[in-house]
Amino acid sequence: MLVSGVENARQRFPRCRSQIEHTMNLCRPLLLFPMLSALCAVLSLPVVAQDSSTPTDETVANLAAGRVVIAVVKNAILIATVENPIEADTLPPIPVPLASARLGVLLGPVFWWSPTSKLQLASLDQELPRLHSHLVASTPHLQAEQGGDEATDIESIGQGLLERLNDVAQNLHGKVELAANQPLLRLVVADYLPGYGPEVWRLDYGMKQQEEQSDYWATRVLRPAYLQFWPPEKGQPHTLVEFAYPPENAQQSLLDLLQQKDPRLEKVTASDPKMNEVANQLLQGESNKISAADATQFLRAALDATAPPKARETMAIITQDKGCDWILPPPQPKSDLQQTERPAGVPSLLKGSP
Repeated sequence: MLVSGVENARQRFPRCRSQIEHTMNLCRPLLLFPMLSALCAVLSLPVVAQDSSTPTDETVANLAAGRVVIAVVKNAILIATVENPIEADTLPPIPVPLASARLGVLLGPVFWWSPTSKLQLASLDQELPRLHSHLVASTPHLQAEQGGDEATDIESIGQGLLERLNDVAQNLHGKVELAANQPLLRLVVADYLPGYGPEVWRLDYGMKQQEEQSDYWATRVLRPAYLQFWPPEKGQPHTLVEFAYPPENAQQSLLDLLQQKDPRLEKVTASDPKMNEVANQLLQGESNKISAADATQFLRAALDATAPPKARETMAIITQDKGCDWILPPPQPKSDLQQTERPAGVPSLLKGSP
């Protein structure tokens, strides 16, 4: 049974933010998008067997690590992702279509499987478009006076993902350690709402463990904190919105590098007057005046210049009239469960693990 609590959310008003208690609502199932299941770092999460005479199984969660950079520009939303290869087999974050004009990006453990049984336990990227809650609509929810039923769409996706995470987390009986500011999983959602415009949300999923007996822990994932990052409040700049995972290993944001006149970006802006103009508009908080074509050219060049060596990138676009489309599609996935053994020295959520 989940513990109830106060979740953070911003109402769908362009000029105010608030934190309200919330639960989730019903939403329609949507199409799937491919998942890169094998190209990832591995978080080892051993499952302690209830019966000491039974061999201990192991649950492995493959990690999508990196940055999500979102530019809300004139008549479009650009969503770029850059892998942070903290290990040899990290997975780049991949935008997933959730509706005709909505994309979601998962950061954290996305592909769960058992090396012992070679069974896939969860593929959250593939499952996300259909992970919608079926809670009754009478419970408190994020207000949506300007967005119609769309506010409850975000809640429904968030609650559906929570339920799926708890399905998987009930198998985690080893002690899991996360940094103080690190959620177990992070979901970024960007979309266009009819009659409302572009918006960007971040959903953070924490977790709680309770020791039921010596070295045997019960695990549950907490209801997500809902934070809205777009539209900005009155008087706030219209510029890049950026998210990273894991937070403690994050690179500097693109906007910070622009403000610091990073030599790599100075070279990009000096290469073309239009590039320099885009950079200045981002620094001045005027991203809504930049054309999608100019913003795309700048972001691709800037991310190429600042990404870690061999880091994989993706870029997608959302427009009101055409919906979601790829600018830089993700690499082709390898077959699921291609990694059947845990490599030595991989990162772990478990205290004391290698």
